[in-house]
Amino acid sequence: MTNQKLYAGVKLRETRLKRGLTQKTFAEKLGISLSYLNQMENNHRPISAGVVLAMAQEFGFDVTELSVAEADRMVVDMREALADPLFGEVPPLADLQLTASNAPALARAFLNLHRAHRHAQDRLASLNEALGQDATGLDPQPWEEVRDFFHYCDNYIDAVDRAAESFASRVRLGNGNHPALLERHLARQHGIDVIYTKGPLRRFEDGRLGLRGDAAPATQAFQMAHQIALIEHDDLLDATLDFANFSDPQARAICKIGLANYFAGAALLPYGPFLAAARSLRHDLDLLAERFGASIEQVAHRLSTLQRAGAKGVPFFFVRVDQAGTITKRHSATKLQFARFGGACPLWNVHRAFETPTRYLRQLAETPDGRRYFCLAKDITKPGGAYGAPKPRFAIGLGCEVSHAKALTYTDDFDLQSAAAFEPIGISCRICERKSCHQRAVPPLEKPLKINPMQRGILPYEIG
Repeated sequence: MTNQKLYAGVKLRETRLKRGLTQKTFAEKLGISLSYLNQMENNHRPISAGVVLAMAQEFGFDVTELSVAEADRMVVDMREALADPLFGEVPPLADLQLTASNAPALARAFLNLHRAHRHAQDRLASLNEALGQDATGLDPQPWEEVRDFFHYCDNYIDAVDRAAESFASRVRLGNGNHPALLERHLARQHGIDVIYTKGPLRRFEDGRLGLRGDAAPATQAFQMAHQIALIEHDDLLDATLDFANFSDPQARAICKIGLANYFAGAALLPYGPFLAAARSLRHDLDLLAERFGASIEQVAHRLSTLQRAGAKGVPFFFVRVDQAGTITKRHSATKLQFARFGGACPLWNVHRAFETPTRYLRQLAETPDGRRYFCLAKDITKPGGAYGAPKPRFAIGLGCEVSHAKALTYTDDFDLQSAAAFEPIGISCRICERKSCHQRAVPPLEKPLKINPMQRGILPYEIG
């Protein structure tokens, strides 16, 4: 548990203004002085437990809204953006924390502006091959908008998750026999026949759902559940998309696919039964995959979404990378954040997973901020569909802060108290402050360099 103080002036002020109350009236209802309220609303003092309890009792305030997670994410994102040479000296960490807490809308606007700048720079860099074409492109890429939507929701969408859990209960999913149960549901409830072909992974047309016959049963079940989400819960998905308020129609369309995927994963691995099994099996990915008839990747991804208020699981991060080190999926319910630009830290064990197919790699790691994590990595090879066909290869990483590591079967033989057992990792070379990293690709942009041509250490320069 962290003893970090909670500054929530924005939430406090929003709660008061929504009810049309003056500071004086609001303070009276909370049983505190006017000056104390003023200090908390301006983040000069942290919000106290007594005030949180009074807000819950007096106004029915959902205390789960008071979280430092979003502010922490914004601080990491702003710090990385500000490492751009465009800005020169990076503001102190305290200033970034104050901005994230007091002016989150301004912080988001800054991140959007910096993202637009980067897109413009990328566009200009390739204009030698794009002369005469449309030179626009300053808006955020649709997939980035979608990524940030899930990022700031802690990768947990409550309404969709509960709808999927209710559906799983009705259809009796969660025991592994998913394809047959879902086929029967589609036929009985919608008159839809499922056929298995050599075509796309999933195609729905003319009242028939075509699935690729050589796909794994877990993949076929996932695609059926995805289609059911679009058929039976289209209104719920659209309502969630309305709330997200995307600026680009393509982002909305991409996110709808993401929400249908979220429903599918939550239906095949329903929250309550899956959380109970994860705890009893101590998060053994193979046993969970066998019990629920799912893939290792599906199980690892689902573990990172167990953040329901009042019934939270271990806060995990989940990431998937390709062989070039590009992050293709990333979700984090922990303090660990992933680089928005470029690849992940090369010292992280997820990159070594390609060297040891079928094996789990385990690592105790420490980030520059002193936080310690247990990291699990595994190579995932997807079927190519035919002899000689290329097989997509990825590596997945799953991990948690070391304070939760004893809940995982993978840590039984680890000495979690030994400082020497933890390997140093970072987020991105651009913002990592470590001075003696042998794998550093580029200098940290917020630190001065000392260059001596007559001396060479681990790096061809010294970091000031």
